[in-house]
Order: sequence, then C-alpha cells, then structure tokens
Amino acid sequence: MPGKAIIVSAPSGAGKTTIVKHLLKVIPQLEFSISACSRPRREQEIDGKDYYFISGDDFRRKIDRDEFVEWQEVYPESYYGTLKTEMDRIWSMNKTPIFDVDVLGAVNLKRYFGEQGLGIFIHPPSIDELEKRLKKRGTESESTLRKRVDKATYELTFASQFDRIIINDNLEIKCQEIVILVKSFLSL
Repeated sequence: MPGKAIIVSAPSGAGKTTIVKHLLKVIPQLEFSISACSRPRREQEIDGKDYYFISGDDFRRKIDRDEFVEWQEVYPESYYGTLKTEMDRIWSMNKTPIFDVDVLGAVNLKRYFGEQGLGIFIHPPSIDELEKRLKKRGTESESTLRKRVDKATYELTFASQFDRIIINDNLEIKCQEIVILVKSFLSL
C-alpha cells in the first residue's frame, strides 16, 4: 500500500507551481516529487532537481519494465512520468511526496494512490483570465498561446476527478486555504 501523497494540478498559468513552492516552504513534511521526462534539458534546468532527463528510448524501456507509477506521452515522443524509485526515495526520508503535474498525469496519480492521495485542482477564475496570465509571462507566441488555452479548456473538463477544486482568484488567500487543507489531510 502506498503512503500518502499530495497531487496538485492545473492548466498552465493557473498558479499550481507557485502554490506547490509555497506548500514546500511552509510544510517541512513534504518533499517535491521530481518527474522524469524525455525532452531536452533547458539551459537553466538541473538534472535530478527540476526533472530526471532521460532519452526517449530509455523512457520507453522503463515503461516496458514497469518502472513508473504513472506516465504520459504529453506530446508526440515527449514523455513525462513518475518513477517508482522517486516514491521510494521520498518515503525513505519519512516525507510525503507532493506532485506538480499536468492534469492527465494527476488523474493517473489519483487513481494509483486512491484515498491515500489528495488531489487538488487549481482552477483559473476564467479562461480569459488564464489567457491574460499566459500573455503576461511573455513566453508564448500567438500560436503556442492558442494551443495552451485550447489545452486548458480541455483540461478543465477533468476538474471533477479531483478531491478539491480551488478557484485561484486570490493567490495569497488560496495558498493559506491549501496549507490548511494539506495539513488536515496529513493530520499535522
């Protein structure tokens, strides 16, 4: 039986990474679960800290050997997943893994952990607000912005599969609300 886990997910731009970083800062019993991916490492990223970067061939071999708790082919030939060894690493430290994952990965994690996993869906106030946030980042072309907004619209249809839906209309207040929720789940 797996230990407890905190699963945080949202469409891109809804605030999940900011919320996960806040949770890690204020709840020392949590440990960030580092995902594996087959995409190339970006300049500022560190292998074993941001992701475990592995080749597509190695990723597929690990799938065949059942080495993942969950995995997704997010884009063609672009795999992301959670290694079973990562769960072992975190539980051996007597900590609870916290996931910052895409929506389909989160649904799979929730299925795996069942009642031992707290699935939190960060919902943007609206698609228009989400689009504004993505534009404000300044990292998207018009084409990639459209893809992200379309994907977000699709991902919102999975919100009901989570234990809690948090509408992120005020980041500071929502961070406080989620800290209380997580501490209660972990009996802290």
